[in-house]
Amino acid sequence: MAMNVGSSDGGEDEVVSTINTTPLVDVMLVLLIIFLITIPVVTQTVAVKLPSETNIARQTRPENIEISVSKDGDVFWNTQLVPDSIALVERLKKVAVMQPQPEVHVRGDQDARYESVGRVVFAAQRAAILKISFVTEPPPKG
Repeated sequence: MAMNVGSSDGGEDEVVSTINTTPLVDVMLVLLIIFLITIPVVTQTVAVKLPSETNIARQTRPENIEISVSKDGDVFWNTQLVPDSIALVERLKKVAVMQPQPEVHVRGDQDARYESVGRVVFAAQRAAILKISFVTEPPPKG
């Protein structure tokens, strides 16, 4: 964008008003290089071997315990409603002394609060249950 002021026969009286973008581009390139150098330094993490996902078909045995959590937070031992966490711990303590100790399979409704399922896991920990499994639906084949 140029602007002429005055007559064109004087030559030295011209004023050119343009924006010099070269320093702006230089600064932007320097900032880009700085960010490209510092981003890998910021994202360093501790080397940890993460577990790989396995999907094992559960073995349904009569001695295994099915604990279901409904979407309302109600807990069921097989098909019987368990009134509270204390009753659940007491029932699990009776089962925990059996040899071999049965597995506990927790079936939580997908709309259930995590807190409800967490109470079941905490009750199993308090009763010294060694093996807790979560029952899920297999992913849809697509």
